[in-house]
Amino acid sequence: MKNTGLVLLAAALLLSGCKGGKYAASEKVYEQKAAAFAKTITAQPAENQWEKVPVIDKEWVASVNFGTRKPNYVMIHHTAQKSVNETIRTFQLERTQVSAHYVVGRNGKVVQMVNDYFRAHHAGAGLWGNDTDLNSSSIGIELDNNGTTDPWPEAQISALIQLLTKLKENYKIPQANFIGHMDFAPSRKPDPANFPWDRLAQAGFGFWYDANLQPAPHDFDVHVALRIIGYDIKNLDAAIKGFKRHYIPQNANDTTFNEQERAILYNIYMKYLYL
Repeated sequence: MKNTGLVLLAAALLLSGCKGGKYAASEKVYEQKAAAFAKTITAQPAENQWEKVPVIDKEWVASVNFGTRKPNYVMIHHTAQKSVNETIRTFQLERTQVSAHYVVGRNGKVVQMVNDYFRAHHAGAGLWGNDTDLNSSSIGIELDNNGTTDPWPEAQISALIQLLTKLKENYKIPQANFIGHMDFAPSRKPDPANFPWDRLAQAGFGFWYDANLQPAPHDFDVHVALRIIGYDIKNLDAAIKGFKRHYIPQNANDTTFNEQERAILYNIYMKYLYL
């Protein structure tokens, strides 16, 4: 017998966001994939899991205490494209194998493209803390911005903050877990470039350094600090660039720290250390 709650969940996932019209072809593919996922999550015993348990005596006994997996991170990107429509088209082509849960336009319009409970393809290879698969644990948000000359309009940032507020509330995402693509994959990605992270931190999304900085101690270890914050220090130069792109973008190509920058790193490190 199928669990009624799971069947209702599957139906909700299947129907969410499907509106037809000019996007009818991609909506049809979305429906087909959602239906396949619905079949998997309602299978008893769990499809593709039962066979992998290497024991002879097996039995399926259903528990009534479970729920859906929920995202614990939000990763912010810039699209590096010319318009929201171009990004939507990119995310509709199966050959690109890229997507995000949301796209936020320059005018503040928010387009959702993947259900929050599904795994979008936005993060790629990287490391944050000990997590190597942020596609599975995060919501990806793409901001319509070419990544070079485009400003960050107030309408776009205001809409983003409203979206982040709802996501944080819905999934109880910690303040520290709002990061950029450049944090997770600093050797590959610079986005979002020249982004107002301080504005987001003021609203409770990620951290920013204090106005009155204390000098870092003489024995302060920048390697340890970067690792505690979450950066992958196997490629230290990339980790430093990732940190500077986030907090000191005007000097992001320098892979050393002057005293002011050490103080900034120390300040951010202490915020993460005492979470």
